[in-house]
Amino acid sequence: WSYADEQEAKRSWDFNKGSNPYEPLPQLNMFTFQLSAMIEEKLLEGQTIGETTYDFAFDLNEFFAVEEGKTTFKHEKDVKKWLERLTKNEKYPFSTPALRKELKHTFWLLDRVASAKALAKLLENDAAFMHHKITIAAGDGKDLNEEAEDFVSNEKSYDKVRKVIAENEYTITISVGQLTTGVTIPEWTAVMMLSNIASPALYMQAAFRCQNPYHYEKNGKYYKKENAYIFDFAPDRTLVMFDDFANKLLGQGSVSDKDRPENIKRLLNFFPVIGEDEHGTMVPLDATQVLTIPRTILATEVVKRGFMSNLLFANISGIFALPKEIVDSILSELPVEKQGKKDTSATTIDLSGIKMDEDGNVVVPTETIISKKNELFGDKVYDVSAMTTAVETAVGGISSEAHVPLDVTAKIVDVAMDLAKPIIVDTVKTGFDLTNTQADKIEKQVKEIITEKVKAVENDNYRKQFEVKQKAAEEIKMVEESLAEDEIETAIKEIEAKQRKEFERLRVEFTKNLNETIKETIEEQKTVQVEEQAQIKAKKNKDSKEEEVRGHLRGFARTIPSFLMAYGERGTRLCNFDNYTPEEVFLEVTGITEEQFRFLRDGGTYIDDMTGEEKHFSGGLFNEIVFDEAIQEFLNIRERLADYFDESHQEDIFNYIPPQETNQIFTPKQVVKMMVQKLEDEDPHIFEDPDKTFIDLFMKSGLYITELVKRLFNNPVMKEKIPDNDARLKHILEKQLYGLAPSDIIYHIATNYIFSFDAENRISRKHFKSVDTRPAVKEGKLDELLVATFDDLK
Repeated sequence: WSYADEQEAKRSWDFNKGSNPYEPLPQLNMFTFQLSAMIEEKLLEGQTIGETTYDFAFDLNEFFAVEEGKTTFKHEKDVKKWLERLTKNEKYPFSTPALRKELKHTFWLLDRVASAKALAKLLENDAAFMHHKITIAAGDGKDLNEEAEDFVSNEKSYDKVRKVIAENEYTITISVGQLTTGVTIPEWTAVMMLSNIASPALYMQAAFRCQNPYHYEKNGKYYKKENAYIFDFAPDRTLVMFDDFANKLLGQGSVSDKDRPENIKRLLNFFPVIGEDEHGTMVPLDATQVLTIPRTILATEVVKRGFMSNLLFANISGIFALPKEIVDSILSELPVEKQGKKDTSATTIDLSGIKMDEDGNVVVPTETIISKKNELFGDKVYDVSAMTTAVETAVGGISSEAHVPLDVTAKIVDVAMDLAKPIIVDTVKTGFDLTNTQADKIEKQVKEIITEKVKAVENDNYRKQFEVKQKAAEEIKMVEESLAEDEIETAIKEIEAKQRKEFERLRVEFTKNLNETIKETIEEQKTVQVEEQAQIKAKKNKDSKEEEVRGHLRGFARTIPSFLMAYGERGTRLCNFDNYTPEEVFLEVTGITEEQFRFLRDGGTYIDDMTGEEKHFSGGLFNEIVFDEAIQEFLNIRERLADYFDESHQEDIFNYIPPQETNQIFTPKQVVKMMVQKLEDEDPHIFEDPDKTFIDLFMKSGLYITELVKRLFNNPVMKEKIPDNDARLKHILEKQLYGLAPSDIIYHIATNYIFSFDAENRISRKHFKSVDTRPAVKEGKLDELLVATFDDLK
């Protein structure tokens, strides 16, 4: 029995059976927005692509990440921009008073407690939310999964939220997993998904927090909650979740590709998804769109970034298994791409010292932890006498007459921390160069562990005291029932003396156990904290090295648009990309051979230089689905912008192609127009003469030639002399224009653009050649080169 079944029953209920039990249940509606579109500014004409990267906008956890050791977001400016769009752009929630009225009480889900606190601070200072009471339903430092399973904290948060809602007309509850399961807050009308929840089950569990029935009375009228909303900002992930919900969470077993769209279609009837179309307009999505939009969104972003996007890559951690020689001979040969700029200086990637497990997680060897522990703590010895004295002083309050223990936990822990802080916290802080905030976090962790262990010893002592007391009471009762009256008093005194003796033994044992437990805990925490910090440091190192690898891979990826413009066809895919590129051109442009590219893509065998063993690398460094979809998206744009006579185009295909060399930067269209206009300013009749010839001695894009084509083709005098459009265009390109490109790939890029309308090759390309004029210019032999290159100039 699923949500779809429930809603279907609500619509088709037979009232002959009585009232409809499903009538109070609201319908869920999902609105999914593309976060990157909310925060990025439109690329200006002539602006270099890749100057700003928005890859972080495809990772909600990264987008809402907080600066380490601070209370502000890493991307504070972009988060503020997101909030501004959320409250001012009419298609977004909270943008109008009417929408805010519809969404009086909402539930916002984030990944980390620090993020929740940072967002709460921004909301409290945002005028649009001035009437909202912001509540954080979260613990302290835990992640989403831990928070969801913290049942005690969940209960406290529930009580706090119920109280806040009762006292305020507008509320926002920010959670990091708490209140996502097992609780009902009827007033919630929407869930804001601001976290990368990977599990479809957990995602839907959280999403359904707002679907509870709710009735209320206002001004003598009764209302009920008809709709509930999910607002999500990662459609590439969300729609995959929706697919899983429709097909995998319904207990139907495996679902065929044929049935998947039908199941989605059925769910959409009761759980509509409203997303952005290509124009940014919010429209209901159909089953086909739910299945295809995630790929399209990623592909569009990759193409907009000139393919210089980490969204293209996968399985990066697999690179750590490769020997240094292969990393140096392949990856290090690729140029590095940093924020849209190509760095061709030699940059060797040092991957030594990083070990990974089978799941791609970084591993710190035990011997490394032991070595670091010995290095840090060395002869720092735990002061047994000081702790013993402190414990005996605290426990001394439990006299032999006491029948219940005093709460000594706080006293003991304070003393233990006075000893543990310089031994553990201060040493680890110095050894790992931590901030005060990070050190405070370790101190808190250590204190929590010591408190837990001391409490356990205290509870064990309490249990034993209770057993002694219970045994004494039973013995006294037996004495009173079995002995003569004159014998009872003596027997009871003996029992009480024995009890006091046992209490004293327990007090000594309690003191000893406390001392040993604290000592063991401090020793354990030395290892625990060193291991944790070593793991954090190793992960940071791994992440840094992975980004280095991605930088080199982006250096390769920036060549893809050039290759597609020069050689790409509809059949081009990642699996056959190297079939479309001449091998010598591939090496010249990328810095690696096609064989080396295939090794990164497909994997292969290699010899481990350390052991001499033959090993296998699985490859797969590229995300095949995104890669293939991005190729098709680029070709779509190439076709859409192919007609350079269409002046309505505000951009051209070269807005999507990063230049490969600094001396081969594509001249912006407005500059080309200015250059051609200068010719006409100097000679107003220059474009009227069908015998006048023009040459581009160093073609890069073909934009200069196409601007000449348009001026000649549209010139009124030329139209009179050659009235037929096709004949006039053929004449211009075969008789009047010449072009030379410095390389094979530039030649194909330029000619594909110039002759984009001539798929059947009806116009000759003989006046356009792949010839580098630079050497001839330097030697003063350009005329000789031109005569040798073009037959009609001889």
